[in-house]
Amino acid sequence: MEWQLQDAKNQFSKVVDKARTEGPQVVTRRGQQTAVVLSIEDYNALKSGRPSFVDDLLAGPAWDDALVDAIEARPEWPRRDVTL
Repeated sequence: MEWQLQDAKNQFSKVVDKARTEGPQVVTRRGQQTAVVLSIEDYNALKSGRPSFVDDLLAGPAWDDALVDAIEARPEWPRRDVTL
């Protein structure tokens, strides 16, 4: 169901109850869909199936041994605290 923002503010308890019993409630502002009120069950279901940013990074391609060796063999850059 869609709710105009003013109606959603005035009847927030009803919006929350409908989100719990009927599913997501869409809130509009000036005729544009702006927000959604979800039950905690719907929110947790969305959140649980989504990997975190760290999970995405860790799931990236594995580095082969040659790349690791090349990175470890590179010379250190001069440090700022070293005087010439």
